[in-house]
Amino acid sequence: MKALLRSGNPDVARALANIVWLGLERLTQIVVAIVISGLLARYLGPGDFGKWQYANTLLLVIAPITWVCGAEILVPTIVNRAPAETGAVLGSAFVLRMGVSIAALALTWLWIAAGGTDPLVGLMLAGLAVTMLFREPFIGVINSWLQSLTFSKPQLIASMAAAIVKAALVYMLVRLAAGAASFGWLWALEAAAIGGALVLYYMRRHGGRLGWRFDRALFSHFTRAGTVFWLGLICMYLFLKLDRLMLAQRVPFAELGLYSAAQQLNENWIALALMLAQTIAPAFVYRVQEIPALRRNLVRLFAMTAVLMIAGAAVLDALAGFIITRVFGPNYAAAAGIFRWAVWLSVPAGIEAIGNLVVLKYQAKYVLLSKWLLALAVAFAVNLIAIPRFEGYGALVGLAAGYLAAAAVNFYYIRFRLRA
Repeated sequence: MKALLRSGNPDVARALANIVWLGLERLTQIVVAIVISGLLARYLGPGDFGKWQYANTLLLVIAPITWVCGAEILVPTIVNRAPAETGAVLGSAFVLRMGVSIAALALTWLWIAAGGTDPLVGLMLAGLAVTMLFREPFIGVINSWLQSLTFSKPQLIASMAAAIVKAALVYMLVRLAAGAASFGWLWALEAAAIGGALVLYYMRRHGGRLGWRFDRALFSHFTRAGTVFWLGLICMYLFLKLDRLMLAQRVPFAELGLYSAAQQLNENWIALALMLAQTIAPAFVYRVQEIPALRRNLVRLFAMTAVLMIAGAAVLDALAGFIITRVFGPNYAAAAGIFRWAVWLSVPAGIEAIGNLVVLKYQAKYVLLSKWLLALAVAFAVNLIAIPRFEGYGALVGLAAGYLAAAAVNFYYIRFRLRA
């Protein structure tokens, strides 16, 4: 690492700078998520907390629908077009994403009104779903522009500030004994605040004007392009939430709350693997063209990730009881057993995240789609057998099987793509 710094490589320097900012933002988000989860778990109790987690799971299954025209399409388009065309690129992407987001929100509200889920879950989801109007149309579009400049700092600062304010507002509502359904609207407020801040920043960089405009040809291109990537991401997020979706059909919400409490902490731990992959990808995978050098980098990255995840999982396993009761309170002590096993999912998740970098480097969209379809199918099949027998532990077996299937596809593709 020191040798890379001494070389004066600007790509490496930017990657390291992004590590600092992204690491700070991820740390803030993890701390805030744990604090908020602890507050809500103690305030709502296992039953209603299980409903809150289920509402969030439903949102995270629905939200990928709005990810049409993802960053893998939008960022290269911005980079390859003249600066004068940026307004047309962003404006066309905004129209497409906003149209899809409005449709997704309307369908979600109609489904809730038709009694598609538990009444309290529906009320919680009604507020949470409003985030779709701001996440991709505003935050996603402007963040793609920032990525094209290799300058994510404004978005990260806005996200950190909004997360801290959200935590304070959650604490205030808890102190005021607010209804359980009211908390979802804080997430909508957070998304609106971040989106508004980024719009103001963009306008400040462009002489006080937004300057976005609709271009029919670009709109058609964005509608067609990236569809396979989009479907792959939908499958990935459905796989990640399939455990709670299927578990909710077999156990009471109180038990789902215990499982979700353990998984809430575990997912923040796994997020470190994803953060590691995102920050090292540009300098050590995406921009490396020589096959032998890329293979060496991948071996080192796999080894480093495995060691980090195993060491961290061992510590969390040993401290599981202490961590669960300190964060969620004594009513959630039974979640410690789930957490103790769940943390070991970080090992296959981290290995999969590193292998996925090669799939993304070569834009292997059909590999990506096939991989997550396979992981989803494997997890579904295992869950059908394991959840009725082992409940929450069975859901963990399904997740582990899905991660292993996804990692196997990555390894097969790496062997094929990087063969001598």
